[in-house]
Amino acid sequence: MRLICQSFNQDILPITGDELKIKGVILHDAERFQIDLGCDTDDLALHFNPRFHDDADGTVLVCNSKTAGCWGDEKREIHNPLQRGADVKIVLKLVGDVFEVQLPDGQEVQFPNRVGMDTISYIRVTGDFKLKSFKIC
Repeated sequence: MRLICQSFNQDILPITGDELKIKGVILHDAERFQIDLGCDTDDLALHFNPRFHDDADGTVLVCNSKTAGCWGDEKREIHNPLQRGADVKIVLKLVGDVFEVQLPDGQEVQFPNRVGMDTISYIRVTGDFKLKSFKIC
């Protein structure tokens, strides 16, 4: 089951200091899933993309941004603590000019807010992930 959660035309996160908490299950046969934060599909401040079978690096966490439909340079974290079949809670927040993604094992991935986006109006969770809940606090 692939679930896509989208929201448009509304300021969801004023961003600095707010947290987005996502809970769900990584599917047993997962190849990848993604969490996107931005304005729309062509303008993403954060594209968080855990991959479980990447041709170059095997199991890897990939972060990127997209402006006017063009991807930036990927940031790749070789240590991916996420496991297929696991229940997970992922917390995303902006601290200063850096996104922090907190993973279940305590690992934190940081990614710069390259586009300087100060409000998130689009959230998408898609791929090999069963979304149970998300909370903005």
